[in-house]
Amino acid sequence: MAIIDKPSDFFNTVIWTGNNANGGTQTISGVGFQPDFTWIKSRTQTYDHALFDATRGATKMIESNTNVAEATEAQTLKSFVSNGFSIGTSNLVNQNVQNHVAWNWKANGQGSSNTDGSTNTTYTSVSTTAGFSISSYAGSSSNATIGHGLGVAPKMFIIKNLSGTRDWSIYHESLGNAKVINLNNTNAAGATGQFASTSPTSTVFTVAGDYGNVNQSGVNYIAYCFAEKQGYSKFGSYLGNGNVDGTFVSCGFKPAFILQKNTARAGSGWGMFDTTRTPTNVSKGMLIASSTAVEDTSDASRVDFLSNGFKWRTTDNWFNDNNALTIFMAFAENPFVASNFNPATAR
Repeated sequence: MAIIDKPSDFFNTVIWTGNNANGGTQTISGVGFQPDFTWIKSRTQTYDHALFDATRGATKMIESNTNVAEATEAQTLKSFVSNGFSIGTSNLVNQNVQNHVAWNWKANGQGSSNTDGSTNTTYTSVSTTAGFSISSYAGSSSNATIGHGLGVAPKMFIIKNLSGTRDWSIYHESLGNAKVINLNNTNAAGATGQFASTSPTSTVFTVAGDYGNVNQSGVNYIAYCFAEKQGYSKFGSYLGNGNVDGTFVSCGFKPAFILQKNTARAGSGWGMFDTTRTPTNVSKGMLIASSTAVEDTSDASRVDFLSNGFKWRTTDNWFNDNNALTIFMAFAENPFVASNFNPATAR
């Protein structure tokens, strides 16, 4: 398996200060590529998360912390550009003197229809190198398979109903195909028939009939699918130990970004950490995908980013709950050992 020596060619985080006083707009550069999926959050204001992708098109916003339908917001992310994206005057993305962050992934533009499944996608944008695809499709209310284009089975996929008020549904390999967990709330993982008790294959994922979250007739959906790539991405789980000398989680690379959720305990949110906002250990800069909360720099969310994974430095049950299964997705700053055999170093 080829190692991605420069992960920032496919995932990168950028931060900026808003300038919308007197109608100001700006272009956010420094991403390093034209992003196809951009997730924005105000770090200093209790605003919704704002998620955009090239398959649906700029200005089409969905919110990870709510179950609301897609909205067209002309003054949010106005366009994807070669080294980033342009933003308008909306406070969500550009409030004057406030701090903002965007996590960015590369796929392949708007993409084209994928016909591998029983339901053809409207568009599938895919990078097989990075193990990431975005698929838009219409529900059928009958069991259906949807092509993801990755060429290998995804470890995790995230689906949102774009047309109605429905929870986000997440399949994660560590939970299996008979459980679901929601991105927009703090519920524990629960039993479900949404995936028809069928694991994804190298070509398709399965959605069961007439579940409004994933496959209702006349409803449009978006699916973000992730396959694991050596030295670049990891989609796994761990058991906490409830100790301040917390669980070490091996990734095989030095992480740049972590999204995690305690699946056993209701009330635990989706913690988001990255090395751009908090470049030194111990990291305490948490945002919460399931909440509008501002950046949390308290000791409760202490984590070390190491050369080959991450380690919790807290007893907080969101992150290090004793014997509780916690799932995560992580993307690399550097592979632990690159193809030229140069090792990564801790911060």
